Amino acid sequence: MKKILLAAFLLAGVSANVSAQKTPVEVSKVVNAEIDFNKLVERKGIKAGFLAVADPEGIVFKPNVVKISEFYGTIDKMPGKLTWQPKVARISANGDLAFTAGPYVYQNGKTDDDKVYGQYVSVWKRDAADNKLKLLIDLGIQHPEPEAEAGTDFREPDTAKQVAPSKDPFKGKDLITGTDKTLNHSLDLSVLAAYKEFLSPEGMYYFPGFEPIVGRDKISKFIANEGISISAQTVNAGRSTSNDLAYSYGTARIRKGNIVNNYNYVRIWEIDATHKWNVLLEIFSTVE
Repeated sequence: MKKILLAAFLLAGVSANVSAQKTPVEVSKVVNAEIDFNKLVERKGIKAGFLAVADPEGIVFKPNVVKISEFYGTIDKMPGKLTWQPKVARISANGDLAFTAGPYVYQNGKTDDDKVYGQYVSVWKRDAADNKLKLLIDLGIQHPEPEAEAGTDFREPDTAKQVAPSKDPFKGKDLITGTDKTLNHSLDLSVLAAYKEFLSPEGMYYFPGFEPIVGRDKISKFIANEGISISAQTVNAGRSTSNDLAYSYGTARIRKGNIVNNYNYVRIWEIDATHKWNVLLEIFSTVE
């Protein structure tokens, strides 16, 4: 009887451990949040749409960092029609951090000549109060009308990277902040060497005036051909508690050939199988 009770106890323990392992949140959660946001903007306008989905700490770059609530809360209703479509999406294993990226079209007129084309990147954070994703960061760039429609790259979280929730969220933030600063220091020494070390092989590069460049080798070729040098400073960063997705943002001074401009940047970081953080996506927007 004792052996039977012991076996039952052990099986119960195994069942408890299995049930305690959370099933990763599906990437469709952030894709749907982005699509719903777009529909909201279509119905209620740009100002009302952004205010409805903004995280309390959510920011936009207009051109410098400002809270979404402060910027859209103090302007008149914005004219024109803004539409966009998520083409890239990721979400952390526990669903507390996510991002999407893709093309947008802004039209403030009736003809095709009035259309402005570009790419956006949105970072989303789960609100603990209602368990919904809220817009934490929004940044976009302009480029000529795309020649072809981009493919879709939605990927589910990698369960192999899922860990227990962090008990010290500041430690996670400090790690990403430090990694971002190390990348910026490396950029001062050599842009090509820095990207070779920190970019994911599948990295995505969003630079004003150009359609997204995908792949570390193609990005390096672009950097070399355009004669780009970068000096950047970290402003802030954050990380999912499941330790598989992170973001950082800051300012940069970039020389492209003989032209020098100031920029804002946002980076999306992902952790690889060796627990090394790599830049999955980087976007620069000009500070005009």
